[in-house]
Amino acid sequence: QVQLVESGGGLVQPGGSLRLSCAATTRLFSIYTMGWYRQAPGNQRELVATMTFGGSTNYADSVKGRFTISRDNAKNTVYLQMNNLKPEDTAVYYCNARKIVGDSSSWGQGTQVTVSS
Repeated sequence: QVQLVESGGGLVQPGGSLRLSCAATTRLFSIYTMGWYRQAPGNQRELVATMTFGGSTNYADSVKGRFTISRDNAKNTVYLQMNNLKPEDTAVYYCNARKIVGDSSSWGQGTQVTVSS
């Protein structure tokens, strides 16, 4: 039931940086674990990073040390700072909100990230 709107995607050269934002339209932001997932053409959607309301994080091994997830609970917004981008990071990135009870999820429409020279 929560609406999610991603922004910040685009075209960047290898080694560059982008910051994705996801704004959630909910009054109950605290009951959601927020996350970022990505899907490249022909591939399964995969976890990139998640963050609970209390600040616990989880990252895919492929992005550890390069990506950082954060959330501003007062603004109902989650971010993904992506540094040292690689061509294999090219994908559509989706914001996800999952209730801490019941495992119901909401998805944004996605934002395209293309890493290419």
